[in-house]
Amino acid sequence: MLLSKFSKEKRKLLKLTQQDLADKAGVGIRFIRDLEQGKLTLRMDKVNQVLNLFGQELGPVTVNKNS
Repeated sequence: MLLSKFSKEKRKLLKLTQQDLADKAGVGIRFIRDLEQGKLTLRMDKVNQVLNLFGQELGPVTVNKNS
């Protein structure tokens, strides 16, 4: 699942506005908008601030390279 979709679905499940989520995570509203719109360059520390509210965090994943 895409990070943008995950965060938006979790936010709505908890009945939070984007501003509510920004306030609870300690990030700006612009960051939440960028996250939910799928911006390709986001600060990982801020992403984890948001994900921590959902009991999640970013981490390394294996990339499937076809050689």
